[in-house]
Amino acid sequence: MISLSDIRAARERIAGAVRRTPMLRPGPTTTPLAPGADVVLKLECLQVTGSFKARGALNKLRSLRPEEIARGIVTASGGNHGIAVAYAGRAAGTPVTVFVPTGVAPAKAAKIKGYGADLRIEGSIWDEANRAATALAATGVTYFHPFADDHVMAGQGTVALEMLEDAPDIDTMLVAIGGGGLIAGMAIAAKALKPGVRIIGVEPTGAPTLHAALAAGRVVQLERITTKVPTLAAGKTEQINFDVVRRHVERVVLIEDADMSRACEWLWRELGVAADPSGAAAVAALLVGAYKPAPGEKVCALVCGAGADGTT
Repeated sequence: MISLSDIRAARERIAGAVRRTPMLRPGPTTTPLAPGADVVLKLECLQVTGSFKARGALNKLRSLRPEEIARGIVTASGGNHGIAVAYAGRAAGTPVTVFVPTGVAPAKAAKIKGYGADLRIEGSIWDEANRAATALAATGVTYFHPFADDHVMAGQGTVALEMLEDAPDIDTMLVAIGGGGLIAGMAIAAKALKPGVRIIGVEPTGAPTLHAALAAGRVVQLERITTKVPTLAAGKTEQINFDVVRRHVERVVLIEDADMSRACEWLWRELGVAADPSGAAAVAALLVGAYKPAPGEKVCALVCGAGADGTT
């Protein structure tokens, strides 16, 4: 399991290559987000490449030996991780292959190709795209796992360092979950710095990956995935992520795809923030009451990805 020192080392490693994204208190608004609570948003949608994924991808890249980079990079993604890996690969001057499922947002696919990566469509869900990626990795290409990788998780954990520096009185962090890399890295950092902070995960009902694993007490393979949000559609987490979530995350709440669309619209209408559905998931949990803060509770909701696909 990674430690706070690993996450601090990641911050030093990626310094200058990523942005310190702002915190925003959303008020006043015509439609209250969580009446009675003190809510602040961490706008990681303003990160380079448009999501937190740049942190993990760049930390992974900068942790590699030159010969590993020279072999080229392969990954599988629902969209945002693929964009970040393509960006990192272009910066390193090495070829990148990104496998994505059929449901990838066209704008995200275009960004992957725009950074010079070889985009390949494989399967209808991330797990199927990932099988193709690992098959290519078996030929010697360097593989970047989107969530079950120490360097990727450490990079994502730097989000929590910034949150607690900018708002040390946070009581609760709301974090979207795809495979579990973001929430695992953030939970390790946050709990090390502030043991009493609550970490709440947010997943779609159509891909309750960690919710199902926690209920079963073990990693499970979902029988089916029905969410239309490919960035939150991992059919199975990995043991490394599950162990951290079981230890540090208070609970995982579920929302509908329509709730994420509603939150995307709220963010754009009320704040002028363009978030993709996964990026709006934590806001959706507040907006529809999947997570109900206590009066005066200070909640930080992570807006983790940018895009216009949530309001179209």
